[in-house]
Formats: sequence, structure tokens, C-alpha cells
Amino acid sequence: MRIALAQVNTWVGDFEGNARKIMDYLRKAEGMGAELVCFPELALCGYPPEDLAINREFVRGNMEALERLAMGVGEAVAVVGTLYLSEDIFNAAAVLWRGKVREVYFKNFLPNYSVFDEARYFASGREGLVLDMGGLRVGITVCEDAWYPGGPLESEVALGGAELVVNISSSPFHKGKQARRERMLLSRAVDNSVILAYVNMVGGQDELVFDGGSLVLHPERGRLAAGPRFEEALVLCDLDTTGLFASRISQPIHRHFGRGSLLVTTRSAKLGGQGRPPAGLLPRLTRREEVDLPSEEEILRALLLGLEDYVRKNGFRDVLVGLSGGVDSSLVAVLAVMALGPASVHGVFMPSRYTSGLSRACVRELSNSLGIEVEEYPIDGILASYLDTGLDERHLRQCGGGKVALENLQARIRGNMLMAISNTRGWLVLSTGNKSELSTGYCTLYGDMAGGFALIKDLLKTEVYRLCEYINAKERREVIPRKVLEREPSAELREGQKDSDSLPPYEVLDPITGTTWRRALPWRR
Repeated sequence: MRIALAQVNTWVGDFEGNARKIMDYLRKAEGMGAELVCFPELALCGYPPEDLAINREFVRGNMEALERLAMGVGEAVAVVGTLYLSEDIFNAAAVLWRGKVREVYFKNFLPNYSVFDEARYFASGREGLVLDMGGLRVGITVCEDAWYPGGPLESEVALGGAELVVNISSSPFHKGKQARRERMLLSRAVDNSVILAYVNMVGGQDELVFDGGSLVLHPERGRLAAGPRFEEALVLCDLDTTGLFASRISQPIHRHFGRGSLLVTTRSAKLGGQGRPPAGLLPRLTRREEVDLPSEEEILRALLLGLEDYVRKNGFRDVLVGLSGGVDSSLVAVLAVMALGPASVHGVFMPSRYTSGLSRACVRELSNSLGIEVEEYPIDGILASYLDTGLDERHLRQCGGGKVALENLQARIRGNMLMAISNTRGWLVLSTGNKSELSTGYCTLYGDMAGGFALIKDLLKTEVYRLCEYINAKERREVIPRKVLEREPSAELREGQKDSDSLPPYEVLDPITGTTWRRALPWRR
């Protein structure tokens, strides 16, 4: 069988646009001789739909779009992720063939940890599904179903005799996730003597990024095909199941599973797998070898994709960055230019009496490097007007929290300025706080935390520096000026201020913050 995995970027709620994209990829796959074309989890309605999944009109629109989509499907079998209403609402894989929805598989395991809340919206399926496609038996699963030993994947293999198991997924990115996914999926393939085809969504949705990286894994030969990371792609692969049947029969574990110890039962359906041209007449496939990405490149691509999709999917065209001359705001501006282009990125410099000449020089060099315009709005006069209303500066300095209050007041003035510009011009404000600051509270509520999208909130300060150095090396020039990277970090909210006055050195702080964060991550998905 020739199988196609379509890792696509769909929009939540855009049923017509998503259906057009699905049909476009289906036609491309058919043109390349694919008999089975698989699309990501909830591709038709977009992932995650969240509370829209329990909105009557949203569900009705999804079901109508599914019926229209099915009418355009011909001889190639399409497996499409979709909402499905059948007494309850399910996260489903719809099997489309010859103009109709032929079968529907309901996701069994609903994740309800970390960023997932699927048990709130969906009912769980209670059985597996195996398609008999011209003699090749194909099991269907959805995302989390493959992460559990003894789940529907193994039921399909033991009871349904599946030689190929498809897993349609919307698995969000985090650093190092792809290697973990591949190890887990390969273990399922090996344990069950089955070829495993995993198709993952790609794109950004709110705070989530989906990184693609679809895979076809063989229990003995390992990786047969892999999709690129962080971009749409159609991954095609010719499958040879020789030897899988004998390998499975020789393993007693499958007989053990077949005696009733499985979690779910499995139903079977016959369709497709007819009229395949001889192998010599199929279009020739050229394999694109996908290499593992270095950590900084993986992070860079995730940030760029997340920002680009957040901006366009929320109807913005331009973004606004408050530039201080420090490394965080400089990195955010660089990422914005890389994702959106210089014409869509606007900088604002808001100096005070504590702003150094070095900061001004850093902002100037950065704007020249990126080719962006920077507007300047000094804040000393605004600060004085606050103090003239009755907030006495000497009193603020003498009170227990007065020094911090005066610093925060400056940050909040800057936040107000940025949001005022955003409101008047329709630009999205990118806040510039990193994870080290946010984790320790070294930031100002309604000040530097103001904005619509916190691009680097998951980067520790040391990772910010590493990413800056990586971008400069990749671009073979000082995109981020050297003086920005070499200066000592400072909020410049009082005379001679340094971050190290309030925080441990970042080389000490970040391993503590990072370790706490990583331990909180679930081991699954």
C-alpha cells in the first residue's frame, strides 16, 4: 500500500477553509498514487476547539462540513480528524470513501492534564476499528490512544489482526518532544509487530505550537519516512508488510491479549484497497531525509511559527515591541522581523532619567540591523505628573515598599504607552518577559507584563542568550548587536540598578527554575 500523511495547519472554526485544504492535499496524494490519506486529529474543526466543542452551532457546522467533504472523496480512503455528534460529542476519526462517511472511530483515551482538557468536552469511545483494505488490515487510533500500552492499538492488533496502525494526532511541541514521541511510537510498533503511521498537526493556536514531524515506523527497519518539523507537508510511503503476520503469531502475548484481557473490543469494516495500479506504474517517490534539529533551531522554529500563526489567526497585521536596549526586547524584535517581516514590526523607545547612553545606542543599532522604525516617547514628564498629584517621591523612597513602587510606576507608564498605541493603531503588543523573570516575580503587573502575546515566556534567561548567539551565527552577522549581549542585565528603573541586586546570577537561578518546570511536565504526549 502507498500511504500519505498530510500534516496540515488548520484554523479553529474555519470549516470551509479547512475542508478545502484537506481536499487539496487529498487530490495531491491521489495524484501520487496513495490509497490511504490520513489527516491530523480534529483537522476539520481545528485543534483545540475548547468550549466551541459544546456550542450547538459549532457542532452542527462541523457535521455539515464533514458530509460535504465526504461527497468529494473518491477511490482513495481518507481518514480525517473531526468532532462527531452521535448521542454525545466525540473526538473522532472519520473514514471517508466513495462520497460517504463509511466508518467513525471514537478516541478512547481523553487527556486531561497539562494543556489538555478533553474530558470536559468529549465522551470516550469504547471499541477499536480495523479496516480491511484489499487484504491489508489497517487499525485506526487517535493521538493519546497510542500512548497507553494495552489500549486500542493493541486491541486492534490482537483481535483485528491489523498490520498497519494509523495514529492521527495533534501533539503540541515542547523542547525535546520529537525524540520522546519517536521512542514511544517505535516501542508500540515493535511490541505489536505492526507498522505505525503517525500524522501530526502543524501550526500555532493561541499558546500552543504543533510541530508536525509525522512518522512511518517499521518494527524491524525503524523509520521508513518522516515529515519535516514546523511546516506543512505531504509524506508518502510505500509499505511492505511481509513477515509481520508470522512475527505476530509467533509471540504468545497476542494470544494472551485475545483471551479477554484487553481494554476494548474491536470491530472490522471492509473498504478501499481496490484498483491499485501495478507498482511500476505508480509515480516514483523521492525520500526527503529529515534530520534531528539542534535544540536552538527547534526552539527558534517553534517561536517563529507560534508568533506568525497567532498574529494572522487573530486578524492582526502589525506588532509593537517596547525596546529597552536589553537582550529580551532585542530578541523579541528579531523574532518578530523573522516571522513577519520588518514592515510589520514597530519599535517604541521610552527613556527615563535612568536610561543609559548605552541603552540608546543598543536600540539604535538594533533598529538599523533589522530595518525597523522606532518611535521615542520619554516618560520623565509623565512620571513627574504622577508625583505632582500627591505621590511624593521622597515619601515613596522612605516607605518600606516605596523604592519598588517608584520602579513599578515607571514600568506601568511604559505599559500604558504601549497599550495606548496598540488601541489607536491596531498593533499587537508583544511583551518581552522571559521565564526566569516570570517564575520569580521579577516583573511588573500592568507594566512590562502588558501585551497581547508573551513570545519568550517559556525561555529561561540563559536560553535567551543562547538563542541570540545562535541567530547571529546562523545569519552570519550581528543581527543582535554584540553590546546588547555583553552588557550586564538591568531594568534601569533606578540609578545603577542591576538584575543581580535582586536575583541570583542567571547561571545559578535557571537550573533551579528549569528543573522545577521540567519535573512538572507529564511524561505522556
